[in-house]
Order: sequence, then structure tokens, then C-alpha cells
Amino acid sequence: MSILTREKDYYSSEISLVSQSGDCSVYKMSGDYGDGIMTCYQVFPGVELIYNDFHTDDCFHNTHTCEDIMEINHCRQGRFECDFCDGSCVYLEEGDLSVNMLGVKARNSCFPLEHYHGVSVVIELPEAARSISRVLSDISIDLYDLRDRLCANNRCFIMRATDTVEHIFSELYKVPDQIKKGYFKLKVLELLLFLSVVDVSDILERRRYFQKSQVDSIKAIKEYMISNLEYHYTLEELSVRFDIPLTAMKLCFKGVYGTSVYAFIRSYRMQAAASMLRRSGESISSIAGKVGYVNSSKFAAAFKEVIGMSPLEYRNNTAS
Repeated sequence: MSILTREKDYYSSEISLVSQSGDCSVYKMSGDYGDGIMTCYQVFPGVELIYNDFHTDDCFHNTHTCEDIMEINHCRQGRFECDFCDGSCVYLEEGDLSVNMLGVKARNSCFPLEHYHGVSVVIELPEAARSISRVLSDISIDLYDLRDRLCANNRCFIMRATDTVEHIFSELYKVPDQIKKGYFKLKVLELLLFLSVVDVSDILERRRYFQKSQVDSIKAIKEYMISNLEYHYTLEELSVRFDIPLTAMKLCFKGVYGTSVYAFIRSYRMQAAASMLRRSGESISSIAGKVGYVNSSKFAAAFKEVIGMSPLEYRNNTAS
């Protein structure tokens, strides 16, 4: 039985086993606003590698904790938010790596960009410590020391994107099927050896948290803007309306959504316009007006910059 199956209550009551073949199990998480697929491979006894593909803003809401299970996550695309019980929020961005123990209870977790893709390595410490020690005779990987250094005081350890992290994980996204079993073993050992010599003190000094109250204001700002796409708000207007200092608003917005306020809403407008071009027969000028552009030429230029082609080309290429 896989770790994911045994600890199903931690991850979500809405996870179901879709298929199973050899060392590979596929799970589906269903929610009110989307779903996710988790493809799980057993690498060693007590060690599993999971490919995560989610198209939802909802995430796991743990109902119990697992003191002896470590989770290493790599974010390939999207963003992951973890809201801790002390009122702080931390974000895993594209290219970042995190290490945490499932004994730490979070208040809430979500995917702010409504999609998330990446890899998790889940390690059940007692069993994994025994199995890895049998594999390596002249290289020492002390999983308990790793836990104590990276996750002391129930912290979530985050390493921002580096070339080394990219090297370790990038190859996992393009492994030929015929070598997966052996290759996963090599990559997991490489990852654990790398983490064994990481300079923790330097990384912890650069970690950024945001207060939950500010994050709530930022999410309210985002919802306000996307519900009024016709109107172009200034940053000063938003700062006053939501009673958050301008500098803090800009910093926290980028922390939550990974981009500036203007870049986010511009991209959202173009994605909304693209949806209307696909699904309706409205004129391009009418759609431009609905996303806040009275000048069709400016709309076309913005659309091409974000989507990669003109509105007319997009409509013609996506017509059914």
C-alpha cells in the first residue's frame, strides 16, 4: 500500500485511486472548482515520487498530522500558498523547492493561480532510513539529521530557484518510460545528498512571509479587479479602497500572484478576451470594450503581446 493511500486523510477525503499498475498508482482529487491528478511511483520502501497536475485553486486540508513523514516539493508551474496557524503565509514559486514535515498543521493551502504542476518526494522516515541504508554502503544520508536541520521548530524550509535545483528536477519531467524505475532512484539519492550539505542559515535569512490579513486584502483586490474588467484602476485607488499601504500592496501582490498588479490584470483581461473570441460571435471591438479597451488597435496590440497572435488570427485558429 502506498504512503498516499495510507495517509489519504491527510491529503484529502476527496482523493480516489484511479488506476494501479506495478509500482505506479494514479489518484484523482475532485473539488468544487476543479480537480487534480497525482501520479505516484514507489522508488524505495518508504519513498515515493509523485507528479502533481492540478487545475483548481483548492488544495489539501489536512484532518490529522503525520509526525514521521517528510515531503519535498518542487514547483514547476503555478504557485502554492500555505497559510499557517500563526497568521503567516508563505509561497512556493516556479522553480522553488520546499521541505516540510506532515506533522505541521496548516490552516489552509491553495493554488492562487488556479493551476499547479510539480513533483513531490514523500518520505516515511523509519522505513526509508532502513531501505536507503541498505542501498548505500559508502555514502551516508541521515534522514533524521536532514529533518532536524531543515524542519526544526516545525518550520517549512524553502529554497528559491537555483541552477542546481533546476538541474535536479528538470530531468524528472522528461524521463523515458523504460528507465524510470532506476532513474528515480538515482535522482532521489542525488536530491537527498544535495539537501544534506545545504547551508540552511543563509537560506532561512532570505525567506519571506506575508501576514494573513494582508494576503486577504490582496485576494480581495484581485477579485474586485476581475469583476470590473471594463475599468482601469490606479494603484492609489486600490490602496485607498482596501486600506493597505501602497508599497505593502505592491510587494504582497507580487508575493501572492508572482507578478505586478498591472501585469496580472492585463494578462487576465487578454485571457478573458481569448475565451470570448473562442466562445462567441461578438465583434472584436465589442469584446475589447468588455475588457476595458475603447481603442481596438491598443487592444489588438496588447492581445498579441500576451497571447502571441492578433485577435482575428486567434479567432480563426480556434474556430471549431
